[in-house]
Amino acid sequence: MKCHYSCKTDEHTIHRRKFLGGLAAGMGVVGGLDFFAHPATAKKLAKTEKKVVVINMAGGLSQLESWDPKPKTRTGGPFRAIPTSVPGIHLSELLPEISKQMKHLTVVRSLNTHTNDHGKGAYMMFYGRKKSPAEKFPQVGAVMAKALGDQKDSSLPGHIKISSGGSGNRNNDAEYLGPKYASITLGSGKAPKNTKLPKGLTATLEDQRQAFRRTANDRFALRRRTAQTDAYTYNYEQALELMRQRHVFDISKESKKDQDRYGNHQFGQHCLLARRLLENGISFVQLSHSNYDTHNENFNFHLEQMGEFDGPFANLVADIADRGMLDSTLFVVLSEFGRTPNINRYYGRDHWGKSWSICMGGGKLPRGAAYGKTNKEGTAVTDKQLDHGPLFHTYLEALGIDSTSTFDIGGRPIPMADPAYEYVSDLIV
Repeated sequence: MKCHYSCKTDEHTIHRRKFLGGLAAGMGVVGGLDFFAHPATAKKLAKTEKKVVVINMAGGLSQLESWDPKPKTRTGGPFRAIPTSVPGIHLSELLPEISKQMKHLTVVRSLNTHTNDHGKGAYMMFYGRKKSPAEKFPQVGAVMAKALGDQKDSSLPGHIKISSGGSGNRNNDAEYLGPKYASITLGSGKAPKNTKLPKGLTATLEDQRQAFRRTANDRFALRRRTAQTDAYTYNYEQALELMRQRHVFDISKESKKDQDRYGNHQFGQHCLLARRLLENGISFVQLSHSNYDTHNENFNFHLEQMGEFDGPFANLVADIADRGMLDSTLFVVLSEFGRTPNINRYYGRDHWGKSWSICMGGGKLPRGAAYGKTNKEGTAVTDKQLDHGPLFHTYLEALGIDSTSTFDIGGRPIPMADPAYEYVSDLIV
């Protein structure tokens, strides 16, 4: 969908920076346990291993057309508020299916991130910190992949981003945590590229090639082993594991019923792929739905986009709950900011970081809750105001991770989350 309504900033022109190189570029060292060798064991572990799915409503989702409707007010717009599965909590009428799943979710209606800038807002929400020239930090996916990945032994990558673009690239979003925890991009719900053997190369010949390579590597490592050679070996082995288990990334393996239920559009396919990845031991999955930068025609756009978002996300939540995975899975639906309560002359809403909302669910979060409040017209937070920092801490705590703990980076302890903040105790049960 071509965007005619956004503010044309670089953040929307360049969706994410991609590294040069193929699938193997920058991958880390392979674990020794084949997690998927025993399907029954994998299914049992999938219910208990901690996982995260983040959906980025890129551009700035309107809280008034989603999580915090204000019908029949000057700022409320044309849409009604409808009851949910939790008495007393209402969502926009554009979210009828999600409203049925409200019993599993928590909406936070009291965000004030003090910025209306796309880049700054996105950085704070995904890094849990303000950008600093003194230090580069890892994104939430890399933090989660390391914190959760170190608790298990899986040979597949723990940090996946699903996009509409190319597939198989390793991204630069882990910083000092190292390339092992950087994300791999999966494009359009497909398995990574270059994960099939070339024509004419049999499995037997491939095994012989790899045996020779490992022997040569081992001889080289006896005298000249370095961190770089270890990374190279890790790279190769994880790439081979991706080839062996490429079916994990293939939604055509899902039932026709489920494919139809999630929808034949891209976002529906991405949500179904996210479910498949979570069930197969991937620690962190990130999706995007965009572009919500609705300076023009805000209501027509949200009518269309919320209609596409509502069903697949509701199905994803319901399926995770039905599979007994909700206590071990954290959902976060976020943006870089919200939209202005005031409606401009183009029937749009502009950037607004002063009083907006996100949706969360699962883990140790309360079920069926609305946290914080805004005033009648949504122009200011009136109760339990939050910023980006406490949210980042809360994501960690919701998965049973001590948010004040540190990573050991070359003998130097670096906090997982900004030590200037702490988690929101009311959001952890």
